Amino acid sequence: MILAAGLGTRMRPLTDHCPKPLLKVAGKAMIEHHIEALVKAGVTELVINHAYLGEQIEQALGDGQRYGAKISYSPEGEPLETAGGIIQALPLLGDAPFLLVNGDIWSDIDFQRLVSKPVDLAHLVMVANPSHNPDGDMSLNREGLLTRQGEGERCTFSGVSLISPALFEGLTAGPRPLREPLFTAMAAGRVTGERHRGEWVDVGTPERLAELNQQLLP
Repeated sequence: MILAAGLGTRMRPLTDHCPKPLLKVAGKAMIEHHIEALVKAGVTELVINHAYLGEQIEQALGDGQRYGAKISYSPEGEPLETAGGIIQALPLLGDAPFLLVNGDIWSDIDFQRLVSKPVDLAHLVMVANPSHNPDGDMSLNREGLLTRQGEGERCTFSGVSLISPALFEGLTAGPRPLREPLFTAMAAGRVTGERHRGEWVDVGTPERLAELNQQLLP
């Protein structure tokens, strides 16, 4: 599942008339980079949620055939936040663990290796803390377990994870952040993590987008 329902408020004015996932990175929409990387890794059944200017996303990507994928859409009439959006999309996702990818990041994370990993309730890819999140999000210990506050290295969630639908058991539909079920599962010792030491950018502002394009374009 690719998350593409954000309002993109930090990206204004670029997102006044264009949804953030369609902003160009190296001449191609951000979300297209994800689709191509997922297909290359053998992940061809994709679910994309959308809200703000979502019709543009459907028009741009279509059914996914030209990428070698099958794309299903989960439109949101109201902002559901991350967990709420996933819960709504669960009927499209099936019963097996699935990859979850934020639509507004840039990375060289190896999706093919990630999908083969065993997962309890969730497995998160973590990165070094960027300047805009110096305190990190969670702690990763030597056993590979993530905790909200605990021993280990403080890291930032990359926005890429492997999720079991069981993470959302008992949760009702409606707006809900992903950290809510994640922190509950962490307290039970059921969330693992790994450190990614390659490329990663949270493309959250026009300045970061410009810096990334300057880095990637000849």
